[in-house]
Amino acid sequence: MAEKVQVKKGDQVLILAGKDRGKRGKVLRVFPGEGKVLVEGLNKVKKHQRPTSKVMQGGIIDQEAPIDRSKVMLICNKCGRPTRTSRRVLEGGRSVRVCRRCSEIVDR
Repeated sequence: MAEKVQVKKGDQVLILAGKDRGKRGKVLRVFPGEGKVLVEGLNKVKKHQRPTSKVMQGGIIDQEAPIDRSKVMLICNKCGRPTRTSRRVLEGGRSVRVCRRCSEIVDR
């Protein structure tokens, strides 16, 4: 069953735990089935890459690994601070995410 993930692709997030605690980054991809997110430039791991037809150069490469959704927190566009979100339904029935600190709409 897919877990609910409060962040979307393109959101700025703060890392709450782990070796990159306190760093900020942009969400590249969300894996709702696993409850994980991929953050640009953070949670780097070493991968041993064998030379193939696509990748001619083999060796040890650095790449981002997914991090659990509970270890990241959304950063509000307006106040610039990490925040939880709530939902608000606008006229027309559209549901948007709202910052709990400054009550501004987070969705673009």
